[in-house]
Amino acid sequence: MNRVNLYNYIEEHLIVLAHRVETRGKLNILDLHLHSENFYRDFLNLLYGWNLENLNKVNQNVEAIDLIDRTNRIVIQVSSTNTKQKIESALEKGSMANYKGWSFKFISIARSATDMRTKLFANPHSLNFSPVNDIFDIYSLLREVLDLNIDKLQDVETFIRKELGNDATSKVIESDLTRVITMLAQVDWSTFDQIKLDNEFQIDTKIDHNDLIKSKVVIKEYNIWQNSVRRIYSAFDAEGLNKSLFVLQKIRSFYLEHCCALKGDDLFEAVRNDVKTEIRKHASNGELTEESIDICSDIIVVDAFIRCKIFENPEGYSYVTS
Repeated sequence: MNRVNLYNYIEEHLIVLAHRVETRGKLNILDLHLHSENFYRDFLNLLYGWNLENLNKVNQNVEAIDLIDRTNRIVIQVSSTNTKQKIESALEKGSMANYKGWSFKFISIARSATDMRTKLFANPHSLNFSPVNDIFDIYSLLREVLDLNIDKLQDVETFIRKELGNDATSKVIESDLTRVITMLAQVDWSTFDQIKLDNEFQIDTKIDHNDLIKSKVVIKEYNIWQNSVRRIYSAFDAEGLNKSLFVLQKIRSFYLEHCCALKGDDLFEAVRNDVKTEIRKHASNGELTEESIDICSDIIVVDAFIRCKIFENPEGYSYVTS
């Protein structure tokens, strides 16, 4: 269905953008943050029909305001930080007195802002601000995208493709992932017991249950590649090659080799190292860089974790929609 393909493309690229903004922010590399202001200016104008402009283009470092729509009387702060203190600090700035009666909106461009929508905020300059309706993140924006009619959905997909589609890094990683999955599945592991591909698990619950403290960072970081892994597995499986079963069973065999002696982060690290060793064993000289081997192995190990093929599932768990 064309609608599904359009939405999946939009979803994947917005999630990748958010992940990169957060990762680079931790390294104090803020170039993507600055570019994101203009990206979200144009994206929100398209999505809601606003007339936003980048206020920082006219007046550098305007307090608390990044985007402004003078027609609809809207001011917006775009931020990779989404704390109560961050939002209240914006609302309390003296410059906000000039916008009394205007609508204030906060865009979290890196992390989920679900918790922020339940809080109360000091609003000394009486801006129109409702946390439930005026705090945005990529997930709330994706819900808006999901409800668009097909023509508007096509317009948004075209915009995302122009802005984010020429992503050579994503294409290279997907290409390398395909090679890695082919390598790992080239051995006939059909003698192993076949495993059922279940729906995904609630990730945070399973992470906590297995005491994955350091590994949580890896799982969160590489979870964004789930759609890519699904596409590659599905393409192979549609040809009757069953590579997803072989690869997942191999990863599970590594897990079972270590699970009696190791727990938690040590066990997760042991599985990661075994997968990397297996990839190196089958890779031709120069076919994959060490960096690519590290990235691809982490992606498929995280996928196996989410699919519940490795590590224990807590009792009373509930699956999310796959």
